[in-house]
Amino acid sequence: MKRIFAAVVLSLLTISGFSQTVDTRRKIEVTGTAETEVTPDIIYVAVSLKEYFKDNANKKKVSIDELERQLQTAVLNAGISKENFTINNVSSYTDYWNKKKDPNYLASKQYRIKITDLTKYNQIINSVDSKGIAYTNIESYDYSKIESLKKDLKIKALQAAKDKATYLASAVGDQVGKALEIQEINNESYPQPYYRANVMMKSDAMSAEAAPMPDIDFKKIKLNYQMRTVFELK
Repeated sequence: MKRIFAAVVLSLLTISGFSQTVDTRRKIEVTGTAETEVTPDIIYVAVSLKEYFKDNANKKKVSIDELERQLQTAVLNAGISKENFTINNVSSYTDYWNKKKDPNYLASKQYRIKITDLTKYNQIINSVDSKGIAYTNIESYDYSKIESLKKDLKIKALQAAKDKATYLASAVGDQVGKALEIQEINNESYPQPYYRANVMMKSDAMSAEAAPMPDIDFKKIKLNYQMRTVFELK
């Protein structure tokens, strides 16, 4: 009998414990949204240089060192700091004897330049021997105040959620209390840049006197934030 009584008491205590953990507060769940579009102001450009022969006999070579000096000088003259001019990749022989076996081998280097003005991009490319440019393209882009913009959008989305909860609650005679849950939903979009003309500029399509530049259009960076929020109803 004592065992049965103890089991009943334990069951009642367990049920009581479960009932105490049930959240009986009245709530409202809403989602607030804020979005904007910005034009990129930071552009990362890739430039590939490659050695070439000046003559048909393949004896007079324009070296990668000479082409690199031209590019580096053009970058500095455009007012771009050396920290924003880096090497991405190198394709050349490191073994002297293997290089001697193939005198027709042409070394190449790829560079990355960070610019904030596309006119400087034109200025740089036009200052380099066009025959030594294998290709150029735009790798990516960004917006300098992106983090501050993200913060503002998240705050606006949260405020929009509270405004929505307030007018919905007031429609049924309730008031919104404190926030119980906040969840961020990120919908950032960084579309790739596209060209109206060719995606890459091939050096063999250029003349030595003029290097035509492609027209470049940038799609805007779209930022969209949603804040799922649960408010208590008073």
